[in-house]
Amino acid sequence: MSIDQRRRLGGRLHAFTQVFDPPLGAGSGPTFAVKDLIDVAGVPTGGGGLVPLDAAPAVHALAVQRLLDAGYVAVGKTHTVELAFGGWGTNRSVGAPCNPWDAAVHRAPGGSSSGSAVAVAAGLCDVALGTDTGGSIRIPAAACGVVGLKPGRGLAPTQGVHDLAPSLDTLGPLARSVADAAWVLEVISGPDVAGAARPRFDAAAALASDVRGWKIAVLAMEDMPAIDPQVAALYGAAIGKLADLGVEIETARTPRPFADYFIPNGWLMAAEGWRARGAHIAANGEVMDRWVVKRFEAGRDATDAQLAQALARRAADQREFQDWMAPYAALLSPTLPIPPPPIDDVDETASPFSAMTRAGNYLDLPAASVPMGLTDAGLPAGLQIMGRMADETSVVALAAAFEAVSGWSGRRPDLAGFGG
Repeated sequence: MSIDQRRRLGGRLHAFTQVFDPPLGAGSGPTFAVKDLIDVAGVPTGGGGLVPLDAAPAVHALAVQRLLDAGYVAVGKTHTVELAFGGWGTNRSVGAPCNPWDAAVHRAPGGSSSGSAVAVAAGLCDVALGTDTGGSIRIPAAACGVVGLKPGRGLAPTQGVHDLAPSLDTLGPLARSVADAAWVLEVISGPDVAGAARPRFDAAAALASDVRGWKIAVLAMEDMPAIDPQVAALYGAAIGKLADLGVEIETARTPRPFADYFIPNGWLMAAEGWRARGAHIAANGEVMDRWVVKRFEAGRDATDAQLAQALARRAADQREFQDWMAPYAALLSPTLPIPPPPIDDVDETASPFSAMTRAGNYLDLPAASVPMGLTDAGLPAGLQIMGRMADETSVVALAAAFEAVSGWSGRRPDLAGFGG
């Protein structure tokens, strides 16, 4: 795709904050885009707002630099929910990207890595970087019909990535295939000076794994928030396809109701988020998305003692869940309980898009969203594969195995209505 095509189609979809002309990098490898919460040297890191978080970063984020060093080519920065705090993909400050699966209705693209998912789904780049604090890679991946891969903490470096909630934040890829996402994770992963301490991810080993005989837990419908009937049907079909591969399926109940992990994750996002971004909001709140400001302000009065107590409870919940997960290679659920709604119908006081994803951040589990089909209205739905702590290998192996039998390969949105 030429720069002019990327700029024209990307503009109609509102995917990019900036298209690089020329692209960055001397390599001839795959193209990638960068969420506008991640530093690219000399390019403003807008953070989804009118006032940038950094007007002129001096150096690339480490993950960006690693991709460039590996021969990937950066083609632009992508839109995000303001300060990454929101799952719908809305943005009243600089505008929300369009979900490319519906040219007639502006539908929610999912957030907060909205532009990254839209850019990949529309073929504007091969892969993109996103961040995930409560589902912000997996949610837009599911809404836009692409693969989203959230590693556990300590694998991919967050150096040069602006914080939302430091104890929850993760960095990962969005791509059109599991293999593309896995190779990006291999390139960006590995130790750094800012907290990533785990060994580099081995994509080839994960993609070559045989999943036959693995035991997988699946959530029963009654243990999940209200699931759209068509999403439920696609979920049931996805489980059946994995069973046909020789995977052992077991319906299971988590130690606590799965929804119980939603609220404490949100509390931590607000409490840590206010500490990270309170000064920015105090200075610029009048020109920010009012709903984003409200989410941050919910953590303004959280005390250090309350935060310490919440983190201690989280550590206990993680230990309990690890023990429960020990017999299983993964836990399956729909990524989103509902298809992407029209953006004008979004209720900013509710968070159904993150109902199934926040547990992955709270419990520090790797997870992927893989397309599992389309509703009758032609809207994508995603299968979430959540693994044991630090076991990205099993997540990628199962995602690749499901992708191979999902019937999704090669599906892309019809972009004619966007001029594509």
